[in-house]
Amino acid sequence: MAKDFARTDRISEQILRELAQFIRLEVKDPRVRKVTLTGVDVTRDHAHASVFYTSLDGDSELLQQGLERAAGFLRSQLAHAMKLRITPQLHFVYDASIERGAHLSQLIDQAVASDQKG
Repeated sequence: MAKDFARTDRISEQILRELAQFIRLEVKDPRVRKVTLTGVDVTRDHAHASVFYTSLDGDSELLQQGLERAAGFLRSQLAHAMKLRITPQLHFVYDASIERGAHLSQLIDQAVASDQKG
């Protein structure tokens, strides 16, 4: 059973690398150019993959639309690049963890600065 999870993890990592390369080199949509992929979670049957992304530009709705529009192209490129029996359906999910982390860091810096003043 442990080997099954290790295979799924390896597939997730490979999908992440391939998608990042395809987005950087082959997708022409300007909405998608400034995306950062943060992770991929593949289901055990390899039929679906949740692709987590973030962007520091802030307009996640336009980015989501661009990624959904490019999903078919990215899936077909993924099918050619990887030798899998089933190429997973790509589902893009916005990952706000980097924004939350930057906000928390800013709050901590403000708290430290106020402590040093008083």
